[in-house]
Amino acid sequence: MRANTSRIIASAAALSLSCGLAACGGMSTNPTMYSAHQPVVERSSMVLDVATSADGLPVAEQRRIADWFETVDLRYGDRVSLSDPRGNANTREAVARLAGRYGLLVSDESPVDATGLVPGQARVVIVRSRASVPGCPDWSAASDATLTNGLSSNYGCATNANMAAMIANPEDLIEGQKGSPDTYINTSTAPIIAYGQDNGGGN
Repeated sequence: MRANTSRIIASAAALSLSCGLAACGGMSTNPTMYSAHQPVVERSSMVLDVATSADGLPVAEQRRIADWFETVDLRYGDRVSLSDPRGNANTREAVARLAGRYGLLVSDESPVDATGLVPGQARVVIVRSRASVPGCPDWSAASDATLTNGLSSNYGCATNANMAAMIANPEDLIEGQKGSPDTYINTSTAPIIAYGQDNGGGN
């Protein structure tokens, strides 16, 4: 009986050890409070070369740009820039007016160089950003055991993926919008002022 009992105990211990080791292989190894999967912002550039004149941008070329903006579905979050070897203010004004229809400004810096342009040509560039969370969902950690107190491999996937999908301007994930001190003061004090007005102006 003792011999048989010893064998049973030894077998159970070996089985328990093997299960424990298997569980360790499927555990999360992230000991921090941060998700392993963070939003990633990818940029793509679209370019249109147009003909210019000494007076600026001909009407036909303005129509080309307008049609192009509509075709690529120009929208909030896109960045429009202009490269013009002539530096004609009228050309810039025309492009700015077309971009203004979509609520966008023309950037002073172009992400695409003016290589290949000659006098009489200008280059309009649209930079579009897209946010996504690579690797989500992630159920690679097959065990619920966390001997190292680590987070699930899928932790944060839903929140970060939803944020990446909903954010209007993906560039805000890299760098927030800049404002003046007046902007900060007005934004921060507006709720306090509104509360005081709703309560009879009391402090």
